[in-house]
Amino acid sequence: MGILLTALLLAISSAAFAAEDKLIKLDTRPGVSVSFYYMKRDRATATVALLMGGGGNINLKRGEPRSRNFVVRSRDYFAANGFHVAVVDRPTDRELDFDFRVSSEHIQDLRQVVSYLKKDTGLPVWLVGTSRGTISAAAGAIAFGNEELAGLVLTSSVTRSDRTGAVPEQKLETIRIPVLVLHHERDACQICRPSEVSLITSGLKNAPVKKQIMVSGGANPEGDPCEALHWHGFIGMEREAVDIVTGWIKNPRP
Repeated sequence: MGILLTALLLAISSAAFAAEDKLIKLDTRPGVSVSFYYMKRDRATATVALLMGGGGNINLKRGEPRSRNFVVRSRDYFAANGFHVAVVDRPTDRELDFDFRVSSEHIQDLRQVVSYLKKDTGLPVWLVGTSRGTISAAAGAIAFGNEELAGLVLTSSVTRSDRTGAVPEQKLETIRIPVLVLHHERDACQICRPSEVSLITSGLKNAPVKKQIMVSGGANPEGDPCEALHWHGFIGMEREAVDIVTGWIKNPRP
């Protein structure tokens, strides 16, 4: 009964706020724009910019993101836990492949989004990436430094070294903001191997606070093990995964 009541209250709250949620479009480069679905909440303490995996298409339909990606489908949980939320879409000129996610053009796009979010609320901004989105999030953290970002969260990180931008292969030692690394211990995606996650944590030599958390919950995985509805996407434990992330953002500790 308690779980059902919580779910009902979340649904009611989400519906009430949805009328205020909106799409923001930014001109980030000549002839190119990036949009994000913006969910502002009363008494928020920070803003999370959610960076999905795959090609980065949040699949907007009838004004709302419809992608089943973990961070996209879990956005209401982030908002309910006391955060402004920006669900970042791909740029208008291309899909987000591995190479582009570490390009200067992509960093310029992300910088425009982060700058808007900081100016709009004055609150700290955290990048939260999942799957291929961790490539973008790590590259952004390396480029921006601690003046633009408050922290970084990497979930279901790309670890395999033969993939451009694999997180352990980036210059993680230059990151000087708090970093949380969250991964499912049964993640079966061959480019996001649980056995290689510690390479990320060990590479964060100068992060003031860092934490690696391996989880094992969830239920009923289906489809491609690299897709959103498998362990890779924290299927069946979305709320728990978001609670871990948001709890740590509020109180980063080793």
